Amino acid sequence: MNASKPASELLRLLEIMARLRAPDGCPWDRVQDFASIAPYTIEEGHEVADAIDRGDWTGLQDELGDLLLQVVYHARMAEEAGLFGFAEVAKSVNDKMVRRHPHVFGEEAARDAAGQTVAWEAQKALERAARSETGTLAGVAANLPALTRATKLTRRAARVGFDWPDAAQVLDKLEEEAMELRRELPGADPERLADEVGDLLFVLANLARKLDLDPETCLRGANAKFERRFAAVERGLAREGRAPKDSTLEHMEALWQAAKAAERL
Repeated sequence: MNASKPASELLRLLEIMARLRAPDGCPWDRVQDFASIAPYTIEEGHEVADAIDRGDWTGLQDELGDLLLQVVYHARMAEEAGLFGFAEVAKSVNDKMVRRHPHVFGEEAARDAAGQTVAWEAQKALERAARSETGTLAGVAANLPALTRATKLTRRAARVGFDWPDAAQVLDKLEEEAMELRRELPGADPERLADEVGDLLFVLANLARKLDLDPETCLRGANAKFERRFAAVERGLAREGRAPKDSTLEHMEALWQAAKAAERL
């Protein structure tokens, strides 16, 4: 690709966003602010991940464009407010990448992937300290998906030694939390139940981390599996001329088990 092509298309996108936000631009775009656009930014990130999970590379191109639009949108609003512009956003990440890769852009010795991970986190810690963010857990974004944030929090704690020795002990803790939830079921106090379910989910996120798994990816996989198998249940019922509401739980469970067995063939 011609080196000037990305620059020209990016400039075009910046100009389109400026036009949309102009006094005579799009009424919807003109009234948006950081808070109203933030949910779309999060959504677009998830749609990028979904396209990757499905191996939809044409869709990924489109979704990456939507995600880039979110960056341009926020940068435009910041420029209008006199805070910063797109150029400052790009400079910030460029400087950060150079700073965090001295083995590539500087004179430090070469690193393997594991060494780079350690050095990356050390550099991030220095940057947090420069921003006066103190404490092991400082800087973990509050608006991350809860499972992702749980993983990041426990990973930070693990770096200073606050961690279970192995996954087996996390499983023991999971059983302990499940028993605590079971004890709360007779009373069914919503606040107590929410607290115990939260503990259970937090330990599950810890277990995924100990197994070098991403809990969000695990749960997305489980969601896809549920959708696939339940669709098979509905198809089975449709062949019988029935809908789920006309069936019994026992019959639907039998169709579910058949769908599960078919996947293993």
